[in-house]
Amino acid sequence: MSILEVRNVTYRYVNKYQSVNALNGVNCAFEEGRLYALVGKSGSGKSTLLSLMAGLTLPSSGEILFEGKSTASINLNRYRREHAAVIYQSFRLLPLLNVCENVTYPMELRGFKGKKARERAAELVSRVGLPATVLPRFPYMLSGGEQQRVAVARAMSMNTKLLLADEPTGNLDTENSRRIIDLLLKLAHEDGYCVVVVTHDLEIAARADQVFRMRDGMLTEEGT
Repeated sequence: MSILEVRNVTYRYVNKYQSVNALNGVNCAFEEGRLYALVGKSGSGKSTLLSLMAGLTLPSSGEILFEGKSTASINLNRYRREHAAVIYQSFRLLPLLNVCENVTYPMELRGFKGKKARERAAELVSRVGLPATVLPRFPYMLSGGEQQRVAVARAMSMNTKLLLADEPTGNLDTENSRRIIDLLLKLAHEDGYCVVVVTHDLEIAARADQVFRMRDGMLTEEGT
């Protein structure tokens, strides 16, 4: 059964000067235990689709279903806080919080605090391949690859099986890119996450379980 489903979704950007159709009748579905690559040229609609799946806004028409429920019928703030874990190209770690505090932050929003939250953060940091010595460090003290792994640990702390990533290797060198790809594949295949990656990285596309290709707001190809 799909954890996330996109049904005949359209999305239109409207301002006082123009109206632009960013998505035109998109249909696709995503299951746990698989890594999906969403590829296409800039302006093809892939980032817009990811933002809808992340609950940042609602479709102009059609619907996004999470575990069978339309995002239009649920509280989007709660959905983003508890179900849609997102990893960004720019890491988006909170600069005034150390690594442990960045990872525990989503837990604290759900009322999970104190020693147990810190222990869970240490466990997740270890799982993404970082030593415990990074826990008291601040983001500026880490390399780009280390910051992105902390971002993955923070996403995992949300305790959801849906993991959305927007160009997660875009700011990384080749070695760190491969580490992040390996980590995302492990989360999908060994831990049962549904991982959806918007990417220009050909290696991610080559190693994904399924590729969705977007062009002019439509899915023009899908395959393995």
